[in-house]
Amino acid sequence: MRAFGSVVQVLGLLYLIGGGNSAPAKKGPKGFLKQLNDTTWVLGNDLWNLTQGRQYGVRLMYKDKDLVGNAVGHYVSYNGAASDLNWTSAAIVESGSDYINVKFTAKEGDFHWVIYDDLVGAYQYFINHALPVLGEFRTLWRLDNTSFPRGRTNVKDGVLPPLSDYLAATNVQDETWQEADGTYLTKYDWAAFIREQEYYGVYGNEFGSWYINAGKDYYNGDHLKQELMIHRESKTGDAVQLNMIHGTHYQAVSKDAFDDGKTWGPWLWYLNDGSKSDAADRWRQEQKAWPYKWFKDTAYQTRGSVRGKIVLSDGRPAAGAAIFLGDNDMPNVTALDQGKRYYYTVYADNDGSFDIDDVRTGTYALQTWANGGKIADVTTTFVQGDIVVAKDKRTDLGKKLTWTVTDRKDRVFQVGNFDRKTVGFKLSGPTPFEHGRIDKVPANFTYTVGKSKSSDWYFAQSALGAQSIVFPLKAGPSSNAKLTVSLAGFSGGSSANILLNGQKVGNITTNSALLPTSQDTYRAATQAGEWHLLEFPIDQSLLKQGDNRIDFNVTTSTRWRGWLWDSILLDWA
Repeated sequence: MRAFGSVVQVLGLLYLIGGGNSAPAKKGPKGFLKQLNDTTWVLGNDLWNLTQGRQYGVRLMYKDKDLVGNAVGHYVSYNGAASDLNWTSAAIVESGSDYINVKFTAKEGDFHWVIYDDLVGAYQYFINHALPVLGEFRTLWRLDNTSFPRGRTNVKDGVLPPLSDYLAATNVQDETWQEADGTYLTKYDWAAFIREQEYYGVYGNEFGSWYINAGKDYYNGDHLKQELMIHRESKTGDAVQLNMIHGTHYQAVSKDAFDDGKTWGPWLWYLNDGSKSDAADRWRQEQKAWPYKWFKDTAYQTRGSVRGKIVLSDGRPAAGAAIFLGDNDMPNVTALDQGKRYYYTVYADNDGSFDIDDVRTGTYALQTWANGGKIADVTTTFVQGDIVVAKDKRTDLGKKLTWTVTDRKDRVFQVGNFDRKTVGFKLSGPTPFEHGRIDKVPANFTYTVGKSKSSDWYFAQSALGAQSIVFPLKAGPSSNAKLTVSLAGFSGGSSANILLNGQKVGNITTNSALLPTSQDTYRAATQAGEWHLLEFPIDQSLLKQGDNRIDFNVTTSTRWRGWLWDSILLDWA
């Protein structure tokens, strides 16, 4: 009896330990979601947690510190801060041995946090159900300014201006202040080309908060899509980390209607101790893992690829050309302004060949344009539509896609390279963003073909005066000509007449249907905005043997508003 009693006692103890089952307890994920009341939840894992309210994630705990503090926290919004999403419910919709997938639901769609046991941070994505036609859609963090005093993008890394600097300065325009020494504070100096990003965020000596967007096909726009990435909030001092997954900064037109189910992401929001090298390592890890195999979405996982080789009609390979795979049904919308579906960008190799991997299945149109280099003289764009991408298939467009270009023998002169950017012109660098740099451009100067270099021409024009090109002709003209003016950007408010030997042949005009205004020169952009190509016929009677002169004569000027130059060419017709 004693022996039997001892066995019963042992079995009873095992029963209690095992919860009534003699088998070992199955290990579950460490991630959690707890609902505190109708409008408040806590989510996270053993390493971090966030208290999420109806709109804002208001308390972010990591290493025993609240990293939101007095700041606003985390939220999702569209068309500016006026339309923050309101979460009506939250639930764990999927889990595994080491992760949970938490879905927050709003009337516009579902926002997901995928939380792994050992990850300080979470993968995030949004699935649309009822977003309105919009231009701006974003997720963001507004964090404690003492914990995150610095910011980093791929083009700028430094201290975010403290709130005291804003309070002591004079507001001169939208989110732009002038300090006593004449320098400027503006959040737009923290913009960047979004498809060039690796990791970006805000950080300090103890903490770093980073966005890592390994996949970029859910972004709107092409290679030259620019967005505000981080900044100091001018009214509160919050450290702001933006995830502009559909943006309008530096564009003229960007409003899209989305299908039910359109998905942005997944991307990684990542916390660490402020180490940039650790964030860089994590970027490389995420890049190798994209597209993520763990994301159980059929449309996301169903992909193919596209390859081809482009040759110019004069026999040259399209070396280094920008390649854009986008909408098949929007021929009148620029590549920069496309945004309702998914988009892919690469650059051609030196022989004109290109490969675009991991493309969602569907029907696309291909666009290519010069990106400087060996084809910097090419003014035309190559377009081919009805490109079908099938699951696990490589769509081969052939080894000789022919891109029709203008005969170089007909060119009289060219100032600047065709690349849709100001790169190579005076004051275009070293950084692509600086408010007020356009003020440094003289109102009047002359470029002489055969003597001046492209680096002598300034990147922009705004002030009253004339930027002029003097070019010689060895003999009288035997035919008409064409003046091509390629603008890397245009902010309405300034206008110019174009004169050839004193006779008006065209204009660059605010409120013209040909020139919708974009938000570039007055928002610190110095290299690109919305690209425009203008062509003006030139009657041969206006040309003469000897020196000729073209003047871009500004007749109306608004400070900081004007245009960015790409290239200027004169060809015989």
